[in-house]
Amino acid sequence: MEKSITYFEKPGEENTAAVIEAVKIRAIEMGIKEVVVASTSGKTGVAMAEALQEEDINLIVVTHQYGTTEEGKWDMESQYVSRLNEMGVEIISQSHMLSGVEKSLSRDTGGISRIEIVADTLRKLFGKGFKVAVEVVIMAADSGALSMEGEVIAVGGTAYGADVACVIKPAHSNNFYGLQIREIICMPREK
Repeated sequence: MEKSITYFEKPGEENTAAVIEAVKIRAIEMGIKEVVVASTSGKTGVAMAEALQEEDINLIVVTHQYGTTEEGKWDMESQYVSRLNEMGVEIISQSHMLSGVEKSLSRDTGGISRIEIVADTLRKLFGKGFKVAVEVVIMAADSGALSMEGEVIAVGGTAYGADVACVIKPAHSNNFYGLQIREIICMPREK
């Protein structure tokens, strides 16, 4: 099997349109029916939803929990939430999963690892957007938003927008080592 990978020189929001196009092409090519995208404000989620709206693909937008930047507040912007709701896109909001996978690590390694090591390893070796892509798939799985019947495409970003996409066999947080990163669709070269 031979597939292409798109590499961006630098991480960042300027890569979002290229990531969305690459995700759409790969999902159609592989028959993948679920895409999980990280979106803090909802802007990237709406852009992905608009690109996929004519396709038979279930989009799940994952954002972090209330109180991340301001106590009691949600970072999703109402205009994007409204648009996602109009398009029937599921929005998942929960705590960052790579601080809650400890149960799986403790069970499989005897408690010698800490989830911060996993998160830092992904972030430092592959980049923040890559860590986010892995994390949102676990969050979507634990929220019951994924069918868990095949591969999904996960999309993450370094700060704003999207700069990473990969094909992942999802797993729940209590089976972290069951997750498999099967393909990289695109990612930045610099971290």
